Amino acid sequence: MALPRLREELDLLPGPALGDGQPSWTLHDPVRNQFLRLDWPTFEILSRWSLDDAQAIAESVSAQTTLRIGAEEVKQVAQFLLEHQLVQPEGADSARQLAERLRKIEGSPLKWLLHHYLFFRVPLWRPDGWLERWQGAAGAFYSRGFLALTLAALAFGLFQVTRQWEVFFASLVDTFSGSGLAAYGIALVAVKFLHELGHAFTAKRLGCRVPTMGVAFLVLWPVAYTDTNETWRLTSRWQRLQVASAGIATELVIAAWATLAWALLPDGAWRSAAFVLATTSWVATLAVNASPFMRFDGYFILSDWLDLPNLHQRSFALARWKLREWLFALGEPKPEHFSLRRETGLILFAWATWLYRLVVFLGIAMLVYHFAIKLVGIALFAVEILWFILLPLKQEWKAWAERWPRIRTSRRSRYSLALLAAALLLVVLPWPGRVTASAMLHPAETWPVYAPSGARVEALPFQEGEPVPQGAVLLQLYVPDLRMRRQALLARVERMRWRAAASGFDAEGRQQLLVNENALVTAQAELASLDTELLHYAPRAPFAGRLRDLDPDLRVGQWLARKEKVALLVRDDGRWLVETWLDEDAVQRVTVGDKALFVAEGSEHHTLRLKVASVDRDASRVLPRPELALQSGGHLLTREKSGQLVPERAVYRVAFEVPPGALDDWGQLSWRGQLTVHASWEAPASRYLRQAAAVLIRELGF
Repeated sequence: MALPRLREELDLLPGPALGDGQPSWTLHDPVRNQFLRLDWPTFEILSRWSLDDAQAIAESVSAQTTLRIGAEEVKQVAQFLLEHQLVQPEGADSARQLAERLRKIEGSPLKWLLHHYLFFRVPLWRPDGWLERWQGAAGAFYSRGFLALTLAALAFGLFQVTRQWEVFFASLVDTFSGSGLAAYGIALVAVKFLHELGHAFTAKRLGCRVPTMGVAFLVLWPVAYTDTNETWRLTSRWQRLQVASAGIATELVIAAWATLAWALLPDGAWRSAAFVLATTSWVATLAVNASPFMRFDGYFILSDWLDLPNLHQRSFALARWKLREWLFALGEPKPEHFSLRRETGLILFAWATWLYRLVVFLGIAMLVYHFAIKLVGIALFAVEILWFILLPLKQEWKAWAERWPRIRTSRRSRYSLALLAAALLLVVLPWPGRVTASAMLHPAETWPVYAPSGARVEALPFQEGEPVPQGAVLLQLYVPDLRMRRQALLARVERMRWRAAASGFDAEGRQQLLVNENALVTAQAELASLDTELLHYAPRAPFAGRLRDLDPDLRVGQWLARKEKVALLVRDDGRWLVETWLDEDAVQRVTVGDKALFVAEGSEHHTLRLKVASVDRDASRVLPRPELALQSGGHLLTREKSGQLVPERAVYRVAFEVPPGALDDWGQLSWRGQLTVHASWEAPASRYLRQAAAVLIRELGF
């Protein structure tokens, strides 16, 4: 069988030694600027390609080298060349074959649109000649002296930051403003440009051509890029590692010198610019570029350090193979053979990458959905989910379908199916319900005693813990201003009463009788109003109980501030109450009569077995128990508004009965604790299904 002819413009270059010690070569396709790594057997086959016969090539390789290959291996190499378009078109229908291959690559117009929405590049500059001219000046930044100076600048800058940490932190807070965020944006663009120049200068320094630089758009998000494909010409992986890490190294150098500049410059615009450059470089480098889970610098650094080109694809293939073996035990050969340690690391890396990408792509989908026009946002959200999440699952499902005859007969498949069915049952079958929340234990009925305004204690009829009969005065307060006003009003009432009584003795007095009587009524009304106000300064017990939480240092003659709490009157009937507030999802599972367990904080022995006494149907607009707020150690997320705590979500009050006599030895007046309610049974998946249905109904406008 005649073999296809190789394209004449292909270039074969020496490559690095592979992990098993065998030599390698790099095949360069200059038309597409692609590089393909070839192992030793493939190189020996291609070097004899002119024999134009698979069997002859196999016999020549076996006779002249220590390799033992057959004609089938030669045919596999021919298929590899055809798939990567490395051969010359032949035959009458070669044009049709090339057109058909192009259509397969481009796909349908919809696929082209999706691909170019998800990722496309815009070349902006051909920097190769410019880089060549500036190599001499850039060489100073690669010297050991510059490295030593940078490390010294970093050490001194960090030392100054630790000494001025409060100022540094205040500068960070000040940047969270419109002008600060704009400065961050400008600094980020500048740093990323220098980042790409770091890649470009390093690649050119090592003899590689840099054809283009520009902007790539990942889901319409712009990121700078530099075409450094020619680094595959480099036979040393350490040289490729230098190019891959040059961008991060550039940003770290910028951060080091910017930190020093911030420490030395006086306050002003230049110091603010240095702060933005320093923080932007550190954060952007560590958070984005250093990640190996996307095809950013961290990925290429890890790939070159391990000397594993196409690290993602190879680890994914190994992880998929391992998954099939775990599930079905098909006994298929491994995609590649590594040591046990490296194989385990690659599989774990693949799973970590899948999980990372799932989170990132879901986040991108949500951002696209929320920040685009609603209809466009829904469409783009669906594209993100279909392309990045469902399509890989479909491809793996297709691989399972191809292996279905063997999967069906495998014993491991039956075990996997049984485990899957058990997991589904655990998700869809109801489980005993448990609702946990923080709660407050306190007497069922209390009445706080406050000072209405600034006043002096005139009498304390009762002490801490003493029984108080209903209607008894709990506290007598003295307010000089009110007392003086009352004395003045008493004198005025007496004067008006005397004038009204004396009005009938003469004609002039009879003419003023009505005026004097009206003045008397007005004075008496003012006195009655003042007496009513004074009653607040002598509060009476609305029910019989005991006085609790009275300050032991409070004495007659001391002054109290406005709204200062003096004591708490507790109804003396032994009834206590446990209260909590639950969100909508939890309260739907709680009904009157459900059992609960309350464990007081700070004491494992103080526990109560309770029953649900009442569940409010209306949501609480404010939280009357600040102890249950998240900032106080509770479970409810709240915000402060007009001096009150407002729950971030709708919450409902739930009250619990406390058995009589259960608190005889507890001592404290109130306790916060953890409450566990034995609620109704519920399937674990039902909550998520309800939430998804609610979101769908809300977004569709039903």
